[in-house]
Amino acid sequence: MNLVKNLLLVGFSWCFFASTSQAAKVDTLDISSKVMQKNIRAAVVLPASYKKAKKPYPVLYLLHGGTGNFRDWLTKTPDKTLLHRLADQYNLIIVTPDGGPTSYYFDSPLDKTSQYETFISKELLEKIDGTYRTVHERKGRIIAGLSMGGHGAIYIATKHPDLYCAAGSMSGVMNINTATWKVPAEFAQSRAQNFARLLGAPQDSLNPYSAYTAVGMTDQIKASGLKLIFDCGVDDFLIEPNRDLHRRLTANKTPHDYTERPGGHTWQYWENALPYQLIFFHKVLVANGVAIPLS
Repeated sequence: MNLVKNLLLVGFSWCFFASTSQAAKVDTLDISSKVMQKNIRAAVVLPASYKKAKKPYPVLYLLHGGTGNFRDWLTKTPDKTLLHRLADQYNLIIVTPDGGPTSYYFDSPLDKTSQYETFISKELLEKIDGTYRTVHERKGRIIAGLSMGGHGAIYIATKHPDLYCAAGSMSGVMNINTATWKVPAEFAQSRAQNFARLLGAPQDSLNPYSAYTAVGMTDQIKASGLKLIFDCGVDDFLIEPNRDLHRRLTANKTPHDYTERPGGHTWQYWENALPYQLIFFHKVLVANGVAIPLS
């Protein structure tokens, strides 16, 4: 009986080792940002197939939300293996960079320590392409994010359509005019003060900072040719700005995929939303001829 137990234990241990050794792995990088004169961290999820398939891999740049950091997508989803499983399932690299607590991923004309558009679109891309075996063209790069990161993904991809083929937003801040958010007055005021600190006092109270927000960039979004997907929970405080962007893109005939689902501004919602966006993105990568065949 002891022999049987020992054999079962050895077999279980081997299976556990084999399964874990085949799982995606995570690197953590410290990236020197010349534009901001500081080091910024990013996590890189490499699929298990990366070592075997000697091909360039497509990359998903996945941005975190406000007051978050580069580890959020790896530590705050209810399923802590979500990114590992998606990287393995779709054979792509997932990069989660730090975007600061309230940067909103644009280059501030007033604060030289908040130049995250340049960091994400230039310094981070150069580091990832120089470190890993990646597709060094727009056809193999995708950018997405949640909340503040959803704004960042749409904004950066629209400003740099030569770098990304697709963009996605989950519960994104599609309008940085806090008057459009369903939030307590104190929170709206604190974020409005943050935007004034980064961008200066608003010149138009009805449509402040239109050049820095998705609803003010719909003509640029159309001209970019991006494959675009965004979604929002019906109980989310950002539902109306998302509906507004959908209406504007429909009006100017910009192709896009928009979905509303039950849920609020929560990690349960984003854990559910991301796999749907990966289905969309995988189809784009297949059409572009850069998807690594699924095993």
